[in-house]
Amino acid sequence: MINSQSKHKALLAVMKRECRRLVARPLYLFCMVVAPLFCYVFFTTLMDSGLPVNMPAGVVDQDMTSTSRQLVRNLDAFEQTAIVAHYPTFNEARTAMQRGEIYGFYYIPQGMSAEAQAQRQPKVSFYTNNTMLIAGSLLFRDMKMMSELASGAAARTALYAKGATEDQAMAFLQPIVIDTHPLNNPWLNYSVYLCNTFAPGVLMLLIFMVTVYSIGVEIKERTAREWLHMGNNSIWISLAGKLLPHTAIFFLMGILYNVYLYGFLHFPCNNGILPMLFATLCLVLASQGMGILMIGTLPTLRLGLSFASLWGVLSFSMCGLSFPAMAMHPTLQALANLFPLRHYFLIYVDQALNGYPMIYSWTNYVALLIFMMLPFLIAHRLKAALVYYKYIP
Repeated sequence: MINSQSKHKALLAVMKRECRRLVARPLYLFCMVVAPLFCYVFFTTLMDSGLPVNMPAGVVDQDMTSTSRQLVRNLDAFEQTAIVAHYPTFNEARTAMQRGEIYGFYYIPQGMSAEAQAQRQPKVSFYTNNTMLIAGSLLFRDMKMMSELASGAAARTALYAKGATEDQAMAFLQPIVIDTHPLNNPWLNYSVYLCNTFAPGVLMLLIFMVTVYSIGVEIKERTAREWLHMGNNSIWISLAGKLLPHTAIFFLMGILYNVYLYGFLHFPCNNGILPMLFATLCLVLASQGMGILMIGTLPTLRLGLSFASLWGVLSFSMCGLSFPAMAMHPTLQALANLFPLRHYFLIYVDQALNGYPMIYSWTNYVALLIFMMLPFLIAHRLKAALVYYKYIP
Protein backbone atom coordinates (compact mmCIF):
# COMPACT_ATOMS: atom_id res chain seq x y z
CA MET A 1 0.00 0.00 0.00
CA ILE A 2 2.83 2.36 0.90
CA ASN A 3 4.62 1.43 -2.32
CA SER A 4 1.48 2.16 -4.31
CA GLN A 5 1.04 5.53 -2.62
CA SER A 6 4.68 6.31 -3.30
CA LYS A 7 4.17 5.58 -7.01
CA HIS A 8 1.09 7.79 -7.14
CA LYS A 9 2.93 10.64 -5.42
CA ALA A 10 5.87 10.24 -7.78
CA LEU A 11 3.52 10.25 -10.80
CA LEU A 12 1.78 13.40 -9.59
CA ALA A 13 5.12 15.07 -8.86
CA VAL A 14 6.38 14.37 -12.39
CA MET A 15 3.09 15.59 -13.87
CA LYS A 16 3.30 18.85 -11.88
CA ARG A 17 6.91 19.29 -12.97
CA GLU A 18 5.94 18.80 -16.61
CA CYS A 19 3.02 21.22 -16.36
CA ARG A 20 5.41 23.86 -15.04
CA ARG A 21 7.73 23.19 -17.98
CA LEU A 22 4.84 23.48 -20.45
CA VAL A 23 3.81 26.84 -19.05
CA ALA A 24 7.39 28.15 -18.85
CA ARG A 25 8.20 27.50 -22.53
CA PRO A 26 6.11 29.29 -25.19
CA LEU A 27 7.30 26.70 -27.73
CA TYR A 28 4.99 24.13 -26.17
CA LEU A 29 2.01 26.48 -26.36
CA PHE A 30 2.71 27.13 -30.02
CA CYS A 31 3.21 23.48 -31.02
CA MET A 32 0.37 22.05 -28.94
CA VAL A 33 -2.34 24.69 -29.30
CA VAL A 34 -1.59 27.51 -31.74
CA ALA A 35 -0.19 25.44 -34.62
CA PRO A 36 -3.03 22.85 -34.65
CA LEU A 37 -5.70 25.55 -34.48
CA PHE A 38 -4.03 27.52 -37.28
CA CYS A 39 -3.83 24.42 -39.49
CA TYR A 40 -7.48 23.50 -38.88
CA VAL A 41 -8.67 26.96 -39.90
CA PHE A 42 -6.16 27.32 -42.73
CA PHE A 43 -7.00 24.07 -44.52
CA THR A 44 -10.77 24.34 -44.13
CA THR A 45 -10.92 27.97 -45.30
CA LEU A 46 -8.44 27.32 -48.11
CA MET A 47 -10.85 24.77 -49.60
CA ASP A 48 -14.04 26.43 -48.42
CA SER A 49 -15.70 26.24 -51.87
CA GLY A 50 -15.08 22.49 -52.05
CA LEU A 51 -13.68 22.61 -55.58
CA PRO A 52 -11.57 25.22 -57.38
CA VAL A 53 -13.82 27.47 -59.44
CA ASN A 54 -13.32 29.97 -62.27
CA MET A 55 -9.86 28.72 -63.17
CA PRO A 56 -8.42 30.89 -65.96
CA ALA A 57 -8.42 29.38 -69.45
CA GLY A 58 -7.98 30.77 -72.95
CA VAL A 59 -9.45 30.20 -76.39
CA VAL A 60 -7.97 30.23 -79.88
CA ASP A 61 -11.01 30.65 -82.14
CA GLN A 62 -9.91 30.66 -85.77
CA ASP A 63 -13.36 29.72 -87.04
CA MET A 64 -15.09 32.92 -85.85
CA THR A 65 -18.63 31.70 -86.52
CA SER A 66 -21.78 31.74 -84.43
CA THR A 67 -21.26 28.03 -83.73
CA SER A 68 -17.74 28.51 -82.38
CA ARG A 69 -18.80 31.51 -80.29
CA GLN A 70 -21.65 29.47 -78.80
CA LEU A 71 -19.15 26.72 -78.03
CA VAL A 72 -16.92 29.18 -76.18
CA ARG A 73 -19.86 30.64 -74.23
CA ASN A 74 -20.96 27.17 -73.14
CA LEU A 75 -17.43 26.32 -72.00
CA ASP A 76 -17.24 29.56 -70.03
CA ALA A 77 -20.52 28.67 -68.32
CA PHE A 78 -18.91 25.68 -66.58
CA GLU A 79 -18.29 26.35 -62.90
CA GLN A 80 -14.61 25.39 -62.92
CA THR A 81 -13.70 27.18 -66.17
CA ALA A 82 -13.42 30.91 -66.79
CA ILE A 83 -12.46 32.07 -70.28
CA VAL A 84 -10.23 35.05 -69.53
CA ALA A 85 -8.53 35.64 -72.88
CA HIS A 86 -8.86 35.05 -76.63
CA TYR A 87 -5.63 34.48 -78.55
CA PRO A 88 -5.21 34.87 -82.31
CA THR A 89 -2.67 32.08 -82.69
CA PHE A 90 -1.72 28.79 -81.11
CA ASN A 91 1.78 30.00 -80.21
CA GLU A 92 0.50 32.99 -78.24
CA ALA A 93 -1.84 30.77 -76.22
CA ARG A 94 0.93 28.28 -75.53
CA THR A 95 3.24 31.07 -74.37
CA ALA A 96 0.55 32.39 -72.01
CA MET A 97 0.09 28.92 -70.54
CA GLN A 98 3.83 28.51 -70.07
CA ARG A 99 3.94 31.85 -68.25
CA GLY A 100 1.23 30.66 -65.87
CA GLU A 101 -1.37 33.19 -67.02
CA ILE A 102 -3.83 30.40 -67.89
CA TYR A 103 -4.10 26.72 -66.99
CA GLY A 104 -5.17 25.60 -70.45
CA PHE A 105 -6.69 26.70 -73.74
CA TYR A 106 -9.26 25.46 -76.24
CA TYR A 107 -8.29 25.46 -79.93
CA ILE A 108 -11.02 25.75 -82.61
CA PRO A 109 -9.56 25.43 -86.14
CA GLN A 110 -10.73 27.41 -89.14
CA GLY A 111 -13.68 25.88 -91.02
CA MET A 112 -14.82 23.80 -88.06
CA SER A 113 -18.51 24.76 -88.44
CA ALA A 114 -18.55 24.15 -92.20
CA GLU A 115 -16.90 20.75 -91.85
CA ALA A 116 -19.31 19.79 -89.07
CA GLN A 117 -22.31 20.68 -91.25
CA ALA A 118 -20.78 18.63 -94.09
CA GLN A 119 -20.17 15.71 -91.68
CA ARG A 120 -16.42 15.68 -92.33
CA GLN A 121 -15.46 15.09 -88.68
CA PRO A 122 -13.64 18.34 -87.82
CA LYS A 123 -11.13 18.24 -84.97
CA VAL A 124 -10.93 20.57 -82.01
CA SER A 125 -7.99 20.48 -79.60
CA PHE A 126 -7.51 21.42 -75.98
CA TYR A 127 -4.30 21.77 -74.00
CA THR A 128 -3.92 21.80 -70.22
CA ASN A 129 -0.99 22.36 -67.89
CA ASN A 130 -0.86 19.24 -65.71
CA THR A 131 2.01 20.67 -63.68
CA MET A 132 -0.91 21.94 -61.58
CA LEU A 133 -2.56 18.53 -61.32
CA ILE A 134 -5.95 19.52 -59.91
CA ALA A 135 -6.38 22.58 -62.13
CA GLY A 136 -5.22 20.72 -65.24
CA SER A 137 -7.44 17.70 -64.52
CA LEU A 138 -10.58 19.77 -63.89
CA LEU A 139 -10.06 21.92 -67.00
CA PHE A 140 -9.38 18.80 -69.06
CA ARG A 141 -12.66 17.31 -67.84
CA ASP A 142 -14.64 20.45 -68.74
CA MET A 143 -13.06 20.82 -72.18
CA LYS A 144 -13.53 17.14 -72.98
CA MET A 145 -17.16 17.28 -71.89
CA MET A 146 -17.73 20.40 -74.00
CA SER A 147 -16.22 18.68 -77.04
CA GLU A 148 -18.43 15.62 -76.56
CA LEU A 149 -21.52 17.79 -76.16
CA ALA A 150 -20.65 19.72 -79.31
CA SER A 151 -20.09 16.47 -81.19
CA GLY A 152 -23.42 15.12 -79.99
CA ALA A 153 -25.21 18.34 -80.92
CA ALA A 154 -23.79 18.20 -84.48
CA ALA A 155 -24.75 14.56 -84.89
CA ARG A 156 -28.24 15.21 -83.54
CA THR A 157 -28.75 18.05 -86.06
CA ALA A 158 -27.70 15.71 -88.90
CA LEU A 159 -30.10 13.01 -87.70
CA TYR A 160 -32.97 15.51 -87.47
CA ALA A 161 -32.23 16.59 -91.04
CA LYS A 162 -32.58 12.97 -92.15
CA GLY A 163 -36.02 12.72 -90.55
CA ALA A 164 -35.20 10.98 -87.28
CA THR A 165 -37.36 11.70 -84.25
CA GLU A 166 -35.89 12.92 -80.98
CA ASP A 167 -36.19 9.50 -79.37
CA GLN A 168 -34.52 7.84 -82.34
CA ALA A 169 -31.73 10.40 -82.39
CA MET A 170 -31.05 10.11 -78.65
CA ALA A 171 -31.14 6.30 -78.80
CA PHE A 172 -28.49 6.45 -81.53
CA LEU A 173 -26.30 9.04 -79.79
CA GLN A 174 -26.55 7.53 -76.29
CA PRO A 175 -27.71 3.92 -76.46
CA ILE A 176 -26.72 3.37 -72.79
CA VAL A 177 -27.56 6.10 -70.27
CA ILE A 178 -25.05 6.37 -67.40
CA ASP A 179 -26.53 7.32 -64.02
CA THR A 180 -23.68 8.30 -61.66
CA HIS A 181 -24.06 8.49 -57.88
CA PRO A 182 -20.79 9.31 -56.01
CA LEU A 183 -20.85 7.56 -52.64
CA ASN A 184 -20.16 9.21 -49.28
CA ASN A 185 -19.02 12.52 -50.80
CA PRO A 186 -21.69 13.27 -53.43
CA TRP A 187 -20.63 16.94 -53.61
CA LEU A 188 -17.12 15.88 -54.77
CA ASN A 189 -15.89 18.29 -52.12
CA TYR A 190 -12.09 18.40 -51.89
CA SER A 191 -12.34 19.81 -48.37
CA VAL A 192 -14.12 16.65 -47.18
CA TYR A 193 -11.56 14.56 -49.03
CA LEU A 194 -8.45 16.29 -47.67
CA CYS A 195 -9.21 17.96 -44.32
CA ASN A 196 -10.28 14.75 -42.60
CA THR A 197 -6.72 13.48 -43.02
CA PHE A 198 -4.75 16.73 -42.99
CA ALA A 199 -6.07 17.73 -39.54
CA PRO A 200 -5.15 14.48 -37.74
CA GLY A 201 -1.97 14.21 -39.84
CA VAL A 202 -0.73 17.62 -38.68
CA LEU A 203 -1.68 16.75 -35.10
CA MET A 204 0.25 13.46 -35.39
CA LEU A 205 3.32 15.26 -36.75
CA LEU A 206 3.23 17.74 -33.87
CA ILE A 207 2.88 14.91 -31.33
CA PHE A 208 5.97 13.26 -32.80
CA MET A 209 7.93 16.50 -32.55
CA VAL A 210 6.77 17.50 -29.05
CA THR A 211 7.28 14.01 -27.62
CA VAL A 212 10.80 13.78 -29.03
CA TYR A 213 11.62 17.34 -27.96
CA SER A 214 10.29 17.04 -24.41
CA ILE A 215 12.44 13.95 -23.74
CA GLY A 216 15.44 15.02 -25.83
CA VAL A 217 15.67 18.41 -24.15
CA GLU A 218 16.03 16.64 -20.78
CA ILE A 219 19.15 14.94 -22.15
CA LYS A 220 20.44 18.14 -23.71
CA GLU A 221 19.99 20.24 -20.58
CA ARG A 222 21.25 17.44 -18.29
CA THR A 223 18.03 17.35 -16.26
CA ALA A 224 17.20 13.73 -17.14
CA ARG A 225 18.54 12.32 -13.87
CA GLU A 226 16.49 14.80 -11.86
CA TRP A 227 13.42 13.78 -13.87
CA LEU A 228 14.09 10.07 -13.28
CA HIS A 229 14.78 10.62 -9.58
CA MET A 230 11.45 12.41 -9.19
CA GLY A 231 9.79 9.37 -10.80
CA ASN A 232 11.31 6.97 -8.23
CA ASN A 233 13.95 6.03 -10.84
CA SER A 234 11.23 4.25 -12.81
CA ILE A 235 11.25 4.93 -16.54
CA TRP A 236 7.54 4.07 -16.72
CA ILE A 237 6.46 6.49 -13.98
CA SER A 238 8.71 9.17 -15.47
CA LEU A 239 7.34 8.70 -18.99
CA ALA A 240 3.72 8.53 -17.80
CA GLY A 241 4.06 11.66 -15.68
CA LYS A 242 5.71 13.58 -18.50
CA LEU A 243 3.35 12.53 -21.31
CA LEU A 244 -0.03 12.45 -19.59
CA PRO A 245 -0.38 16.27 -19.66
CA HIS A 246 0.60 16.14 -23.35
CA THR A 247 -2.01 13.45 -23.94
CA ALA A 248 -4.74 15.56 -22.37
CA ILE A 249 -3.88 18.65 -24.41
CA PHE A 250 -3.47 16.81 -27.72
CA PHE A 251 -6.67 14.84 -27.21
CA LEU A 252 -8.47 18.12 -26.48
CA MET A 253 -7.12 19.42 -29.82
CA GLY A 254 -8.37 16.20 -31.42
CA ILE A 255 -11.83 16.65 -29.94
CA LEU A 256 -11.81 20.19 -31.25
CA TYR A 257 -11.14 19.25 -34.87
CA ASN A 258 -13.72 16.45 -34.73
CA VAL A 259 -16.38 18.83 -33.43
CA TYR A 260 -15.31 21.45 -35.98
CA LEU A 261 -15.40 19.10 -38.97
CA TYR A 262 -18.43 16.99 -38.12
CA GLY A 263 -20.47 19.31 -35.93
CA PHE A 264 -19.81 22.76 -37.39
CA LEU A 265 -18.89 22.04 -41.02
CA HIS A 266 -21.23 19.00 -41.20
CA PHE A 267 -18.79 16.71 -42.97
CA PRO A 268 -20.08 13.14 -43.46
CA CYS A 269 -19.93 11.13 -40.24
CA ASN A 270 -22.25 8.19 -40.79
CA ASN A 271 -21.34 6.22 -37.67
CA GLY A 272 -21.53 9.10 -35.19
CA ILE A 273 -18.77 11.18 -33.67
CA LEU A 274 -17.95 8.86 -30.75
CA PRO A 275 -16.07 6.25 -32.84
CA MET A 276 -14.04 9.06 -34.40
CA LEU A 277 -13.20 10.47 -30.97
CA PHE A 278 -12.04 7.02 -29.89
CA ALA A 279 -9.96 6.71 -33.06
CA THR A 280 -8.45 10.14 -32.34
CA LEU A 281 -7.49 9.06 -28.81
CA CYS A 282 -5.87 5.94 -30.24
CA LEU A 283 -3.97 8.08 -32.77
CA VAL A 284 -2.70 10.41 -30.03
CA LEU A 285 -1.46 7.51 -27.88
CA ALA A 286 0.02 5.68 -30.88
CA SER A 287 1.85 8.83 -31.98
CA GLN A 288 3.30 9.29 -28.49
CA GLY A 289 4.44 5.66 -28.49
CA MET A 290 6.10 6.23 -31.84
CA GLY A 291 7.73 9.41 -30.54
CA ILE A 292 9.23 7.55 -27.57
CA LEU A 293 10.64 4.96 -29.99
CA MET A 294 12.20 7.73 -32.09
CA ILE A 295 14.03 9.45 -29.24
CA GLY A 296 14.96 6.11 -27.68
CA THR A 297 16.48 4.91 -30.95
CA LEU A 298 18.31 8.19 -31.60
CA PRO A 299 18.81 9.81 -28.15
CA THR A 300 20.12 13.05 -29.61
CA LEU A 301 17.73 15.96 -29.88
CA ARG A 302 18.58 16.97 -33.45
CA LEU A 303 18.60 13.38 -34.76
CA GLY A 304 15.37 12.52 -32.95
CA LEU A 305 13.61 15.60 -34.32
CA SER A 306 14.89 14.80 -37.83
CA PHE A 307 13.51 11.27 -37.51
CA ALA A 308 10.16 12.60 -36.26
CA SER A 309 9.78 15.20 -38.99
CA LEU A 310 10.76 12.74 -41.75
CA TRP A 311 8.39 10.03 -40.55
CA GLY A 312 5.57 12.53 -40.04
CA VAL A 313 5.87 14.08 -43.49
CA LEU A 314 6.12 10.67 -45.19
CA SER A 315 2.88 9.69 -43.47
CA PHE A 316 0.87 11.98 -45.75
CA SER A 317 2.14 10.14 -48.83
CA MET A 318 2.06 6.62 -47.39
CA CYS A 319 -1.36 6.72 -45.73
CA GLY A 320 -3.18 6.35 -49.07
CA LEU A 321 -4.73 9.82 -49.11
CA SER A 322 -2.93 11.28 -52.13
CA PHE A 323 -2.17 7.98 -53.91
CA PRO A 324 -4.04 4.70 -53.29
CA ALA A 325 -1.99 2.21 -51.31
CA MET A 326 -3.32 -0.66 -53.41
CA ALA A 327 -1.67 0.90 -56.49
CA MET A 328 1.73 1.18 -54.79
CA HIS A 329 4.56 -1.31 -55.19
CA PRO A 330 3.98 -4.33 -52.89
CA THR A 331 6.98 -3.31 -50.79
CA LEU A 332 5.52 0.16 -50.24
CA GLN A 333 2.12 -1.36 -49.44
CA ALA A 334 3.77 -3.30 -46.61
CA LEU A 335 5.73 -0.26 -45.41
CA ALA A 336 2.53 1.82 -45.31
CA ASN A 337 1.46 -0.18 -42.26
CA LEU A 338 4.36 1.35 -40.29
CA PHE A 339 2.64 4.74 -40.21
CA PRO A 340 -0.10 5.40 -37.60
CA LEU A 341 -1.87 7.82 -39.94
CA ARG A 342 -2.49 4.97 -42.41
CA HIS A 343 -4.56 3.07 -39.86
CA TYR A 344 -6.41 6.18 -38.71
CA PHE A 345 -7.23 6.95 -42.36
CA LEU A 346 -8.71 3.47 -42.85
CA ILE A 347 -10.74 3.82 -39.65
CA TYR A 348 -12.03 7.19 -40.89
CA VAL A 349 -13.09 5.66 -44.21
CA ASP A 350 -14.87 2.77 -42.48
CA GLN A 351 -16.49 4.72 -39.65
CA ALA A 352 -17.19 8.25 -40.91
CA LEU A 353 -17.66 7.67 -44.64
CA ASN A 354 -19.07 4.14 -44.89
CA GLY A 355 -20.71 3.94 -41.47
CA TYR A 356 -19.55 0.38 -40.78
CA PRO A 357 -19.58 -1.07 -37.23
CA MET A 358 -16.38 -0.53 -35.25
CA ILE A 359 -15.61 -4.27 -35.27
CA TYR A 360 -15.07 -3.98 -39.02
CA SER A 361 -11.91 -1.93 -38.34
CA TRP A 362 -10.50 -4.16 -35.61
CA THR A 363 -7.21 -4.78 -37.45
CA ASN A 364 -6.51 -1.05 -37.59
CA TYR A 365 -7.30 -0.61 -33.89
CA VAL A 366 -4.91 -3.48 -33.10
CA ALA A 367 -2.25 -1.81 -35.25
CA LEU A 368 -2.63 1.44 -33.29
CA LEU A 369 -2.43 -0.57 -30.06
CA ILE A 370 0.88 -2.05 -31.26
CA PHE A 371 2.20 1.48 -31.81
CA MET A 372 1.21 2.29 -28.22
CA MET A 373 3.28 -0.70 -27.03
CA LEU A 374 6.45 0.37 -28.85
CA PRO A 375 8.00 2.01 -25.72
CA PHE A 376 8.39 -1.49 -24.21
CA LEU A 377 10.95 -2.24 -26.93
CA ILE A 378 13.08 0.78 -26.17
CA ALA A 379 12.53 1.51 -22.45
CA HIS A 380 15.82 0.11 -21.16
CA ARG A 381 17.86 1.80 -23.90
CA LEU A 382 16.08 5.09 -23.24
CA LYS A 383 16.70 4.87 -19.48
CA ALA A 384 20.37 4.18 -20.10
CA ALA A 385 20.54 7.22 -22.38
CA LEU A 386 18.87 9.40 -19.74
CA VAL A 387 21.36 8.30 -17.09
CA TYR A 388 24.64 7.93 -18.96
CA TYR A 389 24.39 9.74 -22.30
CA LYS A 390 26.37 12.95 -22.58
CA TYR A 391 24.94 15.42 -25.03
CA ILE A 392 27.36 16.48 -27.75
CA PRO A 393 26.31 19.81 -29.35
